[in-house]
Amino acid sequence: MKTIVFTDLDGTLLEYDTYSFRPAVPALERLRQLHIPVVFVTSKTLPEVDFWRKALDNRSPFAVENGSAVFVPVGDPPLSERTARLCDGYEMVELGVPYPDLTRALKGAAHESGCRIRGFADMTAEEITRECEMPLEQAVLAKVRQYDEPFRMLKGDPGTLARALERRGLKLSSGGRFFHVTGRNDKADAVLLLIDAYRQLGPIRSIGLGDGLNDSGFLNLVDHPILLDSPSVGQLLKRVPRARTAPAGPSGWNEAILGILDRHFDEGAPVGDCANVTEREFGTPEICTREA
Repeated sequence: MKTIVFTDLDGTLLEYDTYSFRPAVPALERLRQLHIPVVFVTSKTLPEVDFWRKALDNRSPFAVENGSAVFVPVGDPPLSERTARLCDGYEMVELGVPYPDLTRALKGAAHESGCRIRGFADMTAEEITRECEMPLEQAVLAKVRQYDEPFRMLKGDPGTLARALERRGLKLSSGGRFFHVTGRNDKADAVLLLIDAYRQLGPIRSIGLGDGLNDSGFLNLVDHPILLDSPSVGQLLKRVPRARTAPAGPSGWNEAILGILDRHFDEGAPVGDCANVTEREFGTPEICTREA
């Protein structure tokens, strides 16, 4: 039985404030020894995810912009030829609404509902740097959006705006710092697509880790849902009642993963001397990013 780990990034595998993954290195090393894929499921853009995949030497599939697109190394796992297309060395499945259509509909919905908003499309990279407390280089990457628009609500009622967006076939959600508008897709759609793809190769065991309300859908799909501590954990437990809880950030991620592996892989590869493993062995980030 193949095991797959699906994980959010900020506040989960990455420290929310420092972006370090150092506390998760023992679990990452154990997963690598066992050849278990670690699939990023995030609201970050493709360039941002590329950065973290290089930093962590991650070669697994991933989903970007709240499940708007899924990227898989060609044939691993195999995707349906009817839905996938080649893109920059990956097989890609688009689930989201193209960004120009999305931002145009958002402005129309805001006008209709009497709301005043300011999104990433309206901001310079320098403004995003200030808003998100991220380096300018990462703000530039965060602006390379294809399917998801983060925005501030400056005036108006989110519920009224949500209904105006629904009439346009779009969905409003709340992230760590911003509201987000997407198509009707979410992280759960991307994870379900990948679970189905992996099942073509045989039975799987799935583990999911997240800390935000927008993680609840995909956590309900996996065999072992883990909620990392956050201000949303109480609401998340109501949405994912069979989930286990763990401390916040990569230390909790590490504890939860090693606990599951110890229970299910007691005959597997040893953890090894993880005390000597450093972030540099996975690639040390030169710049950091925060998920909006």
